[in-house]
Amino acid sequence: MSPIRICTSVFKLTLSQMLGWSGLYLLHSVLKKNMNYHSETSCCKFVYIVIILECAKLFHTGGARLILCGSNWEKLETQAERLISESDPTLTFPPKLVISEILECYGCLDVLIFNSSMKVKAPVQCLSLEMDRIVIDVNYFGPITLVKGKTPVIHLVNSIQGKLTVPFRTSYAASKHAVQAFFDCLRAEVQEYGITISTVNHTFIQTPSTNSADEITEKSMWTDFKPKSLGVTPKEMDTELLKTLSSKKKEVLVARSIPKAALYVRSLFPNLFFAIMAAGVRNTVPIPEDG
Repeated sequence: MSPIRICTSVFKLTLSQMLGWSGLYLLHSVLKKNMNYHSETSCCKFVYIVIILECAKLFHTGGARLILCGSNWEKLETQAERLISESDPTLTFPPKLVISEILECYGCLDVLIFNSSMKVKAPVQCLSLEMDRIVIDVNYFGPITLVKGKTPVIHLVNSIQGKLTVPFRTSYAASKHAVQAFFDCLRAEVQEYGITISTVNHTFIQTPSTNSADEITEKSMWTDFKPKSLGVTPKEMDTELLKTLSSKKKEVLVARSIPKAALYVRSLFPNLFFAIMAAGVRNTVPIPEDG
C-alpha cells in the first residue's frame, strides 16, 4: 500500500479563505536520535508553505508514510510529484493519489499536527458576522473535527495570540483562544488513555522576502525589522516541534524575549499591558487584511 495519501479538505471554503494545505512535520532531529518512523503514519495541517515543503521532504526521505491534506488538489499533486523526483527511490515509497479517509488507508494515525489557520486583520466594526463565522470555522472547528479520533500524539501549532491578544484581530484572537482552551481541556481528559497532547505557541514566522534588490529601500528594511526581530525562522520552529515530539512537553512557547515579556506583563500587570495596547492603537491606522 502506498505510504503517501492525498486527501481533499473537508471544509467547503475557497483557497483565499483557507490559509494552508497540509503536509507533514518531523524527522530531522528524530533521525539524529536514531528513531525509526518507517512504520508510523503521520498527518498535519500547515499554513506556512516554506515549512511544509521542507518538512514533508525530510519526513518522506526518512521513509515514513506521508499523508498530504489540503483544499487544492492540483498543489497537492505538484507536491507529491516533487517528493518523488527529489527523493531516493531505494529509501522512500512512491506516493499515490488516493481520495479516502486516513484511517481507511492505514487503520491508524500515529502523529497529528495542526497548523492550518486563517488570519483577518481589521477593526471590529469592519468585520461582518459571516467573516467571524468563517474564521472560527477554519481555526477552531477545523482542528477539533479532525482530532476526534484515536491518535496517540497530537500537536497543536498555535499562534501566541492564543494567549496574548493584539488589536484589530478580534476574530482571529478569539478563534486562537478557543482552540487553545479546547486542547488544554482535552489534554486532561485523554491522559489516562495514553494520548499525548502538546501545544506550541509561536510568534511571527520569518519567510523569505519577495522584494527584489531594487525594491529593498530604507522603508522596506524598517518594515521588515519588526517580524525579523520578533519572529522565528522555519528551522527554529522545526527544531522546537521535533524536540516537543520527543520530550512530550505539554506546552511550548517559541518566541523572542519581547513577546515572552509581554506575556508576563499581561499576567502580572494587566492594567499596564492594556494601557500600552491602547496607546499603540491611538497612533495606528489599521489596514484591513485577510487570508
